[in-house]
Amino acid sequence: MTILKTRKGWPSIVLERAGTYDPERGGLEAAEKAGAWTAWQQVAGRVAPEALIGLLDESGLRGRGGAGYPTAAKWRACRAAVGDHHYVVANGYEADPGATIDRTLMELDPHAVVEGVALAAYAVGATEAFIALRQDATLAADRLRTAVRLAEEAGYIGADTRGSGQGVHIEVRPLPGGFLVGEETTLLRALEGRRGMPEQRPPYPAVRGLHDQPTAINNVATLAAVPWIVAHGAAAFAATGDPACPGTFLVQLSGSVKHPGLAEVPTGTSLGDIVERVGGGSVGRLKAVLVGGPSGGFLPPNALDTPLSFGALGAAGAIVGSGSLVVVDESACIVELATTLERFMNDESCGKCI
Repeated sequence: MTILKTRKGWPSIVLERAGTYDPERGGLEAAEKAGAWTAWQQVAGRVAPEALIGLLDESGLRGRGGAGYPTAAKWRACRAAVGDHHYVVANGYEADPGATIDRTLMELDPHAVVEGVALAAYAVGATEAFIALRQDATLAADRLRTAVRLAEEAGYIGADTRGSGQGVHIEVRPLPGGFLVGEETTLLRALEGRRGMPEQRPPYPAVRGLHDQPTAINNVATLAAVPWIVAHGAAAFAATGDPACPGTFLVQLSGSVKHPGLAEVPTGTSLGDIVERVGGGSVGRLKAVLVGGPSGGFLPPNALDTPLSFGALGAAGAIVGSGSLVVVDESACIVELATTLERFMNDESCGKCI
């Protein structure tokens, strides 16, 4: 996917290293030169897990998987939960049709994801972690496996990670299934080899998740931001974007837009700014923008001053969701599009929703 140029002065956090090293030919040395595993070396065996969670609390990092739950609160609950084992699961399944944000991130900077998983495992006391993704994301899976292998050979992860006294084994796990598997409790059931069906919450996965053990499950983009926060400081992250949800979002522009592709934008950026300044505007006369995937909402042109944030989008009738923005011009019928999306959601439903 094309990485779109953004406005001068907009920070790059999750995509900071994207394209600066070759995930296949450069080896670990090239990734390290680009900054990979710097944060891990600062933390492992040197910073208390509780202090790492506190750093994320100060940063204000919230989940990028759609729900926006505070990452520090989830990790703190998982660490405090009683269990025989603790797990970390990186959710890169990306179930929305046409969405390739997570896949592109895992392909371009697999070390950011793997390092984020290692930091999460260190924080919550997990010795086993999984990176779950779609079965057809073969390139992403291959590059993640290579990153895991190189990190193990370097001693970053494995039996005893750089003298930290704690080891973590990370497994890349491609999964079959449909739209529902992107939901966290369904994903956990699929990882267990069971039928992908959602579970009632509470209890939440942080308390009882994979194999009924405490599990920290985060979107891959959330985890990829953690090494940046460690390396640059909580204050730098907290000062970026919307104070209520600091940092950046990865967004995917598609549909009737002049420049389709993937972009990293500060949280709180208006939808109109993203469509016009990043995507170059609509090809035809703009009719609406579908925000948040099939379970999101169509926003008309007069609502495009809405900022890209959880609360504002919810109030406007959309969601952050997968981060996809589908631009619709006058050549398309909203009724037909809505009908198609409703049919998709109906076909993918588990039948448990009332």
